[in-house]
Amino acid sequence: MHGIVKKYYENQPNELEILHGIDLKIYEGEFVAIVGESGSGKSTLMNMIGALDRPTEGNYFLDGEDVSTLSDERLSEIRNQKIGFVFQNFCLIPRTSAVRNVEVPMMYAGIPGKQRREKALELLDMVGMKERASHKPNELSGGQNQRVAIARAMVNDPSLILADEPTGALDSKTGHLVMDIFHKLHKEQHKTIVLITHSQELAKETERIITISDGNILSDVGGEQK
Repeated sequence: MHGIVKKYYENQPNELEILHGIDLKIYEGEFVAIVGESGSGKSTLMNMIGALDRPTEGNYFLDGEDVSTLSDERLSEIRNQKIGFVFQNFCLIPRTSAVRNVEVPMMYAGIPGKQRREKALELLDMVGMKERASHKPNELSGGQNQRVAIARAMVNDPSLILADEPTGALDSKTGHLVMDIFHKLHKEQHKTIVLITHSQELAKETERIITISDGNILSDVGGEQK
């Protein structure tokens, strides 16, 4: 990211600038935490990283492609193919089984039914949820739903996993189990993981901690210079 500025109500009397020129480089295979209090700008920054919103100024390159200049259609493809999302509230489809929930991104990618089912079961097995594949979200605990969400995030082998407060709705023991899965993905599959959190304790489990305050990067600690 180079000079990322995000303004709302641009050129209006109530114009609001949330991000004030963010410069940020995250390398392939890193496990990074972006930490900030409520109102710090971390959610806005997450939306930029996830290609969910566009910067007002600046450039964002993902895998060498300038995401900030792309059409809505191409942005949708980027989100489907290159970014795996894990949210605090799971974002699962309520009346659909775990295995079907994991299959959803593959349906958008045009992958045939049998292949989708095999891949979904394989990923549920990876997060310890294969035995619960036919259960719907309301039949699963919070930690189990989050594991299903992680499996879904992995279906298209994304370049980047973006996790927004992934343990926020869980008790501490379950939260640790979920974090163990992220560590496994990082160590065994060398996934690039960006964790958005307000928790310093959670951030300390990562290799590098970027602290954001009032729309600016306050500090950037850890990680290897490459």
